[in-house]
Amino acid sequence: MSISIGTGTRCTSPPWPSKVQYACSANYLDHIDAINITNEQAAFLKEIPDPMFRQSVRDFVVNQQFRKDYWVKGARGLSPLEQAERIRSERVLLTSRRSGIELKISGALGEATLSENVYAPMLDLMADHKIREIREIEKEVPGKGINLAQVVQAVIVLSGAGHIMSVQADELTHKAKKRADTLNSYLKNRARGSGDVSFLASPVTGGGIAVGRFQQLFMLALEAGKRGAPELGAYAWEILGSQGQRIIKDGKTLETAEENLAELSLQAIDFMEGALPAVKALQIA
Repeated sequence: MSISIGTGTRCTSPPWPSKVQYACSANYLDHIDAINITNEQAAFLKEIPDPMFRQSVRDFVVNQQFRKDYWVKGARGLSPLEQAERIRSERVLLTSRRSGIELKISGALGEATLSENVYAPMLDLMADHKIREIREIEKEVPGKGINLAQVVQAVIVLSGAGHIMSVQADELTHKAKKRADTLNSYLKNRARGSGDVSFLASPVTGGGIAVGRFQQLFMLALEAGKRGAPELGAYAWEILGSQGQRIIKDGKTLETAEENLAELSLQAIDFMEGALPAVKALQIA
């Protein structure tokens, strides 16, 4: 059994006799040394034998005050072969628009540029938002000179950046679908009068997905049989306008119906071309 808890400045054992031990950081990007610590710092940390103390020192090195960690009880290690097999069977899904992903990432050392030779082929392959096992990605990109270690690191980086998510087994997705649909239906209808909930449930990932109020209204429009950005924008404006609500753009309130309709239509275009394919893959829409 694994549990995730946050600690303060240092990585220390829990203050209660739970008999758990530190496993690793729950922040994906913490696992990429190249963007967080220098080669000299990495060599220094490797010389510290105690894993708890090593993590505490690392916190000071990167000036980190708070942590998100995994702790496990009864940890059992895997052989290199078992580990590789488990990694290859992990299923992932691209949840961001391919054209909107910049090959840049930020860590404790600042902003870093990702290798186009590694990331571009993977992102091009996953741009259709289909679920793939890591072994499938590995097989599809070998001609590009990309090995399993590079694929795994890229998946970790893109997951940490919020572009890729892990996917549940099909039977778990099917089991969660009905309840997720019921919850999402309630939340989308709630979005007609309020924007206080900007997440919907995905049975595919088993978690919440960021979906803004206007996007939720566009989804309601599609469910009502509306098609095309103008119809989606008009549907959303009918709801907002009837409540005397106006869109604020660049700090300025759009006062006329024409201005609000034009802005909603633009956002509807962006939604249909960008977010809609992903939310369909996530079985939210």
